[in-house]
This record gives sequence, structure tokens and C-alpha cells, in this order.
Amino acid sequence: MFNKKLRGVIQIFRPELPFAAGVCVLLGEIVALGKFPPLREAALGFASVFFISGSAIILNDYFDLEVDKVNTPNRPMPAGLVSPSEALILTVITIILGLAASIAIGIPAFLLCAVAGLVGILYNWKFKEAGFLGNLMVGFSVGMTFILGGLTVSEPWNKIVWCFALMAFFIDLGEEIAGDAMDMEGDKKRNSKSIAILRGRKFALTLSSLLFGLVIMISLIPVVFGWLGVSYLLMIFITDVLIIVFTFRLLKSKTSAEGVQSMRGIYLGALVGMLAFIIGQVFQ
Repeated sequence: MFNKKLRGVIQIFRPELPFAAGVCVLLGEIVALGKFPPLREAALGFASVFFISGSAIILNDYFDLEVDKVNTPNRPMPAGLVSPSEALILTVITIILGLAASIAIGIPAFLLCAVAGLVGILYNWKFKEAGFLGNLMVGFSVGMTFILGGLTVSEPWNKIVWCFALMAFFIDLGEEIAGDAMDMEGDKKRNSKSIAILRGRKFALTLSSLLFGLVIMISLIPVVFGWLGVSYLLMIFITDVLIIVFTFRLLKSKTSAEGVQSMRGIYLGALVGMLAFIIGQVFQ
């Protein structure tokens, strides 16, 4: 019985997603410092977003219970491994742990994490079907991880950190809008007000492509102003080429499967570029 309950808790938490969010904070710290941060800052920054992100993921399952009973009955709550009341308790516990870690960093970090936690609650409760506003909320939750990284190491206004945060924000915003275009049939059943439903698939994909183009423009800012050197230019050139190639594929996609594959290529291009930059910063 205990093993089943533990397995349900792990499944509803989906630790790989909060882990990825925590890694983004670490990346923000490394970008700000140009090296790996002290262990205390690394641990607190990671823990703050790990638990705040986890609370939003658990709450998502709580509000999607009726839908999951039909679409994914093997999820922990429909399968009876975690009850709705237990999911709410887990949500509260993870929020408290995340806020406790953030307040150990400082008041600004605590306030940013509190806002992120509130955004997660509001998104799951009311704004998941709100269309563009919901997309903005998810984009904010991704972009703020880099800002928190800068805050954690006392570099909240680091120009490069903000560039990476904006790139992450617009990449995720573009993917959210494109993702809605891939999920139109399911979203219609949920009365979603996504851009794809309101304005059509082509309009949504065009808007996503413009946002990916904006990401490329932002990526060039450190080069234009001389903040970073040749190694960054080489890395960002490869990244931007990948984004351009897969954005054109996204625009030409005829099926949801083709669109999803193109979105993964865009995400992979951005991820490879960021990791290459971080590795260069750490080992330079």
C-alpha cells in the first residue's frame, strides 16, 4: 500500500519537469557569474523553483481530474493512487517548501517565487482555457527562472541574464501558441479560447514564427553591444540557423505530428545553444 502511494506521489509530481525548471535557475546563476555558483546559492535557487514548479504540476492534475478520467485514466488521481484532498495537501507542502527556500535567498527572490506560485494557481484554476493570457502566464513562469538565477547570486540586472530570460519567454510563448494549434480538436471540447481557435491555425503558426524571429533578434543583442565574444557568436549562429529551419518546417506543416516534430526541433536548437554557452562559460 505504501509503495503504491509513494509511486502515485512521484507520478503526480512528475519530477523531471520541476528538475528542468531548477536547472534553468542554475543556468541563470552561471550566466550571471560566468562560473558555477557557490553550493548554497545553487541549492537554494534550484529548490525554490523545483518545488514551486512541482506545486503547479500537482494542481494541474487536481483541476484536470474529470478530463483525465476519460483521457488518461492511468494518471495517479483517476487510478486512485492519490486522492484529491491528498493532491491539495501536496500542493500546499510544495509551495511552502519552495517559498521557504526562496526566503532564505532574500526578500526579492521570495516575492518573485510568490508571484510565480500565484500565477501557477491562477493558470490551473481559471486561465488554462483563456488563450493568449494563459500562454503569457506559462511563458512568464519559464522566463522568470533565469531572473531568479540572477537574483540568487545578487546579479538581478545582469544584461545577459535578461537576454536569456527574454529568449526563454518568447520561445515558450511561441511554442504554447503553436501547441494550441496542434491541439485544436481537444481544445474545442474544453471551450478553449486559444488563438488557433479564435483566429485559425495559420494565424497561430504565423504568430509563433514571428515570436521565434524575435528570439533570434534578441540573441544577437550581446553581439551587437559587444557583451560577448566570438565563441558566443558561433554558438548563437548555429542555434539561430536551427530555429530558422524548424520554424519554416512548422509553417509548412500539414498535420499535428509534423508540427510537433518541428516544435521539438526549435526547442532542441534553443536548448543546445544555451547549454553550449553555459559549458563555454564554465570551462573558459
